[in-house]
Amino acid sequence: MRLKDIEIDPSTMRLEIDIMELKGSFAIVLCEGKAKLTELPSHGETKIITHQGKVKRVKFDEGEDF
Repeated sequence: MRLKDIEIDPSTMRLEIDIMELKGSFAIVLCEGKAKLTELPSHGETKIITHQGKVKRVKFDEGEDF
């Protein structure tokens, strides 16, 4: 699975991420009290699809230079 859940501390409702552990480019998507992290492809598009103000899906369209 490409989207990984990120824990939000329920007592403080804060999100904490150690960026030194991550390599490459990433996106964090927040919606309705949930947070998810995904690595961005080195070549391609990542689309965040919303509907009525809520995230419905994340689409990946990857390619590679020839």
